[in-house]
Order: sequence, then C-alpha cells, then structure tokens
Amino acid sequence: MAIGGQQLGATRRDAGVSKRIGLLSLIAATYFIVAGGPFGLEDIVSKSGYTGAILILLITPLIWSLPTALMVSEMTSAVPEEGGYYVYVSRAMGPFWGFQEAWLSLIGSVFDMAIYPTLFVEYLGHFAPQITAGWRGPAVGVTLIAVCALWNMLGVRAVGGSAVAMGFILLAPFAVLAAYAGWTHAAGASASTPLRNVDFLGGILVAMWNYMGWDNTSTIAGEVDQPQRTYPVAMAAAVGLVAVSYVLPIAAVAGTRLDPNAWSTGGWADVARAIFHHSTAGEILAVAITAGGLIGAAGSLNTLTLALSRLPAVLADDGYLPRVLSRRHPRTGAPWVAIAVCAVSWAVCLGFSFTKLIVLDVLLTGSSIVLQFVALVALRIREPELKRPYRVPGGLLGTVAIGVPPAVLLIVAIIRNQAEPIGPINALVLGLILILMGAPLYWWRARQRAS
Repeated sequence: MAIGGQQLGATRRDAGVSKRIGLLSLIAATYFIVAGGPFGLEDIVSKSGYTGAILILLITPLIWSLPTALMVSEMTSAVPEEGGYYVYVSRAMGPFWGFQEAWLSLIGSVFDMAIYPTLFVEYLGHFAPQITAGWRGPAVGVTLIAVCALWNMLGVRAVGGSAVAMGFILLAPFAVLAAYAGWTHAAGASASTPLRNVDFLGGILVAMWNYMGWDNTSTIAGEVDQPQRTYPVAMAAAVGLVAVSYVLPIAAVAGTRLDPNAWSTGGWADVARAIFHHSTAGEILAVAITAGGLIGAAGSLNTLTLALSRLPAVLADDGYLPRVLSRRHPRTGAPWVAIAVCAVSWAVCLGFSFTKLIVLDVLLTGSSIVLQFVALVALRIREPELKRPYRVPGGLLGTVAIGVPPAVLLIVAIIRNQAEPIGPINALVLGLILILMGAPLYWWRARQRAS
C-alpha cells in the first residue's frame, strides 16, 4: 500500500529482523503490555470498595478490553506490518489520520511510560524506603528506563522470552495470597468496614488504565511468527489471563473483610501482612509480592518499550520524523536510535503523580483507540474484499457496535479529567491542547517532506 507516495510493504518493515516471537511469548508480552500483574489495582479498592472494585474489574474488560482485542485481532491479521495501528489507520483513512493516530499514541506514551517507573519506585519504597528517599526515587526511575532501553536493543526475542519467565515469577505470590485469603474467609471473618471516600468514576478510570494497551501489540506484527493466526489466539488468551489475575486476588481478600480504606498505591505487601496478621509467613509473602511488583513494573516498561519504540521508527521510514530514528541494529533488528530517544522522553514525566499520569494517559491513548475503531469500520467499507483471517462477527453492524462501549468509557474519562488539576489548568484542558497539536504538526511535516 502507498502512504504519502511511499510503499509500506512488509519487506521494508521486516528489514533486518532475523528473529521473531511465537504464541507464548506474544501472550506474555501482551500480558505485561496490558497488565503486568494486579499492581495498580489498589486505588480501585480504596475508591470503590470490594464489591465496587470487583464489579468494575468484571465489567470493564467486557466493554473496554474485549472490543479492543477483537478490533486488534482483525486489523492486525489483515494488515500484519510493523507500525501496527499507524499503518492500518493510514490505510483505512489516509495519511492525515494515520499521523494523528501515531501522534496520540506517542504523546500518550510519554505519560504512560512514566507510570511504570513510578510504580517501581512506590513498591521499592514499601520494601526499602531509604533507597527511594529524596532524589534517589527519580534516580531509580531513570535507571530502570535506561536498563529497559538497553534490554530492548537485544531484540524482540530477548524481550519476549524474558516476559514468559517474569510472568510466572510475579503471579506466584498472588496465587498464595488468594489461596490463604480464601481459607481465612472459610474460617470466618469480621464485619466489613464502610468506605470513607467513594470515587466510583475514579475507580473506573484506574480500571481503564489497567485494561488498556491491547493495540500496542500490533506495532510488532512484523516480528511475530505467523501473525495472522497468532494474534487472535494471543488476544483471547491474554484477555482471560488479565481478568483472572485481577479479580481473583481482590475477591479472595474481600472475603476476609480487610478494611478497604487501608488500600493504597503500591500497598499489596501491606495487604499480605494484614491477611497473615503480621506473622513471619506474612512478611515473607510481602517481600515476594514486593519483588513481584518490581518485576511487574519493569516487565511492563520493558515490553511497552518494545511496542512503542517501533512507532517513531516507522514514522521515520515514512519521512515524518528524522531518518536517523529508523536505524536498526544489524543483528537484532531493534530500532536502537528510536529506543534511546523514547527512553529520554519518557524520563521527563517522572515527577508527575500516579493519578495525573493515569488521567492524561487514558484521555490521549483512549482517543487513539477510538480512532482505531473508526478505522476498522472505514477499512470494512473501503476494502470489503481484503483478506481477513479473523473478522469481528456481525458484519458491518458488528464492527460499528463494538466501538460504542469504549467511546462511552472515554466520555467518562473526560468527565473525570475535569476534576484533576495540573498547574493552572485541569487534565482535560491539557489533554485537548496536546490532541489539537497533531493537525499543525502533520501539515508542517507534510510541507517539509514535499519540499
């Protein structure tokens, strides 16, 4: 296909890529891109209570994750090229909208990728506060970003293989916690404690972030074995794995009637200590969960670096960004210059709070996801005969219908963003300013390419 006079064929996208990942590695990478364990869910409990949190975590994947996974499965199986959503939005709606998709994703990633070092520092602070005190916290975050950037320069197989091992390690402590909490519930528990500060919309916003990122896996389609068959299976398996790993531990702890007001960001270790009544076993499990939190944050940052760094490289291929960003490592195929530049930009937002990062990320990345749903419908209309190894069921009406629930949730996020101040303005105003910057940037770069 041609975009802006340049060919976006699989040959050019795959240049230099000699190693690919298979189904298991893609499932693990998708899990880390979307979830990285149950970490980050604590605020849902403190804002919504146990019953509210479980309902949010059960309903959100049905109206947010599943539609996105279905959309990604069809679009990636039909257009399995490096660059993912940028490529298929451009194909469906033209280069202007493809650039807007890339802009929204990249600017959203600046806030999204600062979340994981922030969580890493939060969990490390629960375990060893002296390490993260003062200037040491940001320094730890920057170091983590640098390590993940270097790791990604080893190539897609190094990142995918490590995701499988890290997934088993981080989920094991939660299996123990859920089993013990379930046994404690069976033995009897005290009365529940009322929630002091209810923020149901805030809980939904956090859940949206925890279930977001399915589309990011599309950017590495050129580095996946048999992507037409692998993506639909990987998406289905990852949706189930994410939902179970989120709901099961919270549901088990809910039965113990632990005070929901005690939950806080990075507080899973404190939950484990309370469930085990501050015994030695509880302390050991708390350390294991803290280590899992560190692994989860690092694993998510690592796999998202893999996914997001491909986007500026592909934009550089097409002349929208400096050509130097398209340079790939001759042995691993990794876009090493794009990885390094992305790492520097992500470190800039480390000073933002967890909540501010989430509200901006959900607004910007959520807008990019809605644009992808529009592209799904547009491509069905423009190219009805395009080979689609997987198709969203229900024909054209089905493709339209699955985009409605995510759009409604995005409206909820917009409402919530009005209440989050960032300096003299709120998150909604800042987000809209960033969104609107995409159009003049496209026209500026298009004129430069034409000259």
